[in-house]
Amino acid sequence: MRTMPLSKAFTLIEPGPVVWVTTWDGKKNNVMTISWTMVLDFTPRFALTTGAWNYSFRALDKTRECVLAIPGADLLDVVVGIGTCSGADTDKFAKFHLTPVPARIVQAPLIKECLANIECKVVDIVRRHDIIVLEAVAAHISTGRKETRILHAVGDGTFIVDGRRLDRRKAMASKLPPGV
Repeated sequence: MRTMPLSKAFTLIEPGPVVWVTTWDGKKNNVMTISWTMVLDFTPRFALTTGAWNYSFRALDKTRECVLAIPGADLLDVVVGIGTCSGADTDKFAKFHLTPVPARIVQAPLIKECLANIECKVVDIVRRHDIIVLEAVAAHISTGRKETRILHAVGDGTFIVDGRRLDRRKAMASKLPPGV
């Protein structure tokens, strides 16, 4: 094995799904690209990392709600475009031709073009680590998309696309909580 820079160690475990986080600050919708997310246990609880440097953070902090929208692999260039401009001076829905759809419970919009959307409420902000803990309050899945693969950011400007799904549910059935 060769030694690698410690500053790049995160790229070894980073390939989490790329999501869009939509917010509504009371005046306008916004969307940001993020890949620093995680599932917390088998509950509908998630976490993401962002902080005060990010325009969307102010809306998350103020309204305590958002939508996690999951784009398909066919939206890679839009994912990168959204992630490289700021909602402070750009209407990203208009610029990238995304369709905001009213959510059922939160004020932040769903994104019609996505594979799925999860409406969330902020239940905790761990400011020391810029971690936002979210509780899902509603989930929606698209039934009409041809491209169903999910993007994963490696963290160095490269991406991985989901491949074939391997089923081991039977072997794990006794290890999972009921209903999973």
